[in-house]
Amino acid sequence: MTDEKKELPIIIPDDVLKGTYSNSITIRHTQGEFLLDCMTVFSPKGIVGARVIISPGHAKRLLKALGENIVRYEKMFGKIPEESPPPSVPMN
Repeated sequence: MTDEKKELPIIIPDDVLKGTYSNSITIRHTQGEFLLDCMTVFSPKGIVGARVIISPGHAKRLLKALGENIVRYEKMFGKIPEESPPPSVPMN
């Protein structure tokens, strides 16, 4: 058996390809999954544009990947300033 990594072809449907803007993310979890609600908050309400559900293991890999990418980004473009979070939106 070889240790070659095979590339997985990825298909992005047209309605996903355009992306979804988010200026706030709420994160909740159970023992078996993490729930990320990506929303756009404009007072007086927030609108969830995408909900992503991932396993705890994948959440940990995402955390690592985000950290690595922030380090690379800041090397190229400078330090990212800390921003105040948008107003919290109560979840129903």
